[in-house]
Amino acid sequence: MKVRIGLGLGGWPFAERRPGALADLVERCDELRIDSIWLSDRIVSPAGSGQGLDPITAMAFIAAKSKVMKFGTSALVLGARHPVPLAQQLATLDFLSQGRLLLVVGIGSATTRDMEVTGTRPEERARRADESIVLMRKLWSEDNVTFRGKYYGVEGVSVYPRPWQRPGPPVWIGGRSEGALHRAGRLGDGWLVAGDAPDEVARGVETIHRYAAEAGREVPEDHFGAYVPFLFASSQEEALRRAGGLAGRLRPDLPVTAHAALGTPDDVRAKVQAYLAAGASKLVMRPQCGPGELDAQLELLAREVVIPFQTPFSAEELRERSGASVA
Repeated sequence: MKVRIGLGLGGWPFAERRPGALADLVERCDELRIDSIWLSDRIVSPAGSGQGLDPITAMAFIAAKSKVMKFGTSALVLGARHPVPLAQQLATLDFLSQGRLLLVVGIGSATTRDMEVTGTRPEERARRADESIVLMRKLWSEDNVTFRGKYYGVEGVSVYPRPWQRPGPPVWIGGRSEGALHRAGRLGDGWLVAGDAPDEVARGVETIHRYAAEAGREVPEDHFGAYVPFLFASSQEEALRRAGGLAGRLRPDLPVTAHAALGTPDDVRAKVQAYLAAGASKLVMRPQCGPGELDAQLELLAREVVIPFQTPFSAEELRERSGASVA
């Protein structure tokens, strides 16, 4: 399996509201051979909560700033967007970046106000997501698309340009619920989960394979990933103290250490190895540090995780990265 290590961003991770900070981060990740940058999706947030960037706009910025950096969503909330303009936005982004889009989609949380402000009822989230996936795939690969669902319908429409990846970017499913696992098996090209411990990931992979087989499909073995909070420190206790409650937000019902890579380099590598052994070959590592520590944590991530675990880039990929530059 090809192992790839990416960097996850939640809210704005930098000390200053300086637009160039993201360009600097892209350049540094290129230098450190971090595979990709991942953005979470939240349309509205409570005041002072540190809401992040709009993921589609930010991915376009990343695509323009680097020739090689890949970028993903973790996860893009489908029910809050109409699938036709979304399909065109994503196709354009994938086309202009020559296939660097890594798409993970989900149904979002019923407790946020994203559905309310976009006119979607929370109980409709799952069905809307299913219809969106089917309709977007048709728009990416067919002309004169006609589709009649419960929530979305079009007749004789086309979307251009076609995505660079054919027949369209792989659609991975985010989420740990039984519905998300079933969706990944029925409709998904892969699965990315946040907050699951390694043993839960292993059970999720097995469950998705079972659902896929029931639907007469297959999900590739290397299309499973985990979103893992991390922090390097002198000990696990010190990492827990410095991380505060950040890492625990993903799974308040589990000890933080069950689903986060915290502590010494040996501690972090052991957790990474556990996820790889569980079947998650794509890891999105989210730093749990203050803005002033980000660069040091990235250096450690590159040296202690990327170098020992990531599948080496091909000669062509290395040539591209050696010539990569920020515009």
